[in-house]
Amino acid sequence: MSEQIRQDIITGSRRFSNYFWGLFLAIGGLSFLLAGLSSYFKINLLPIANPTELVFIPQGLVMMFYGTLSLSFSIYIGITILWDIGSGYNEYNKMENLIKIVRKGFPGKNREVLLTYPLASVQSIGIKISEGLNPQRSIYLCLKDERKIPLTPVQQPDSISNLEKQAADLAKFLELKLENL
Repeated sequence: MSEQIRQDIITGSRRFSNYFWGLFLAIGGLSFLLAGLSSYFKINLLPIANPTELVFIPQGLVMMFYGTLSLSFSIYIGITILWDIGSGYNEYNKMENLIKIVRKGFPGKNREVLLTYPLASVQSIGIKISEGLNPQRSIYLCLKDERKIPLTPVQQPDSISNLEKQAADLAKFLELKLENL
C-alpha cells in the first residue's frame, strides 16, 4: 500500500526562524516601549539603561511607537506559530488517482485549504530555480490547463541537488516527466 500512496509533510510557521524573530521582536519592542514610557514618566523602568534623560518629544514618542510596532509584529508571529499557519501535507494516491494538497490557514470559514487534482490532469513536475537577491527554488505540479501549483513550503531555499532529487523522486513515483520552468 505504501508503494501506491506517498505523503510529504509540510512544515508551517513552527520553524526556528519564526520562534527567533518572535522572541527578538518581543524583547526589543518591550525595551523600546519601556524606554519611551520612562522618558514620559521620568521613572527608570529599564534595569540596563537610564532613559529618563531622554526628551519625550520626539525621542520618547518615537521609541514608544517603535516598541508598540515591534510588539505587534511579535504578537502576530506568535499567533501564526500557535495556529501553525501553512502546515499540512501533499498526498499522492495512485489507487484513487488523486493528488491532495492540504494546508492550514487562518481561522474562519476556510481554515483548512484542500486542493484535489485527478492524476490524469497532471502534465509534469516542474522545477523553478532563480538566483539573485531573493532566490527561489520550488517544485511545481504542472497541470494540463497550464496552471502551476507550488508543492514546496515557503522557507530558506534548499540546495539545488536536494531539490532536484526530491523532484526526480516525485516524478518517478507519479510516472511523469520532469521539466525546468
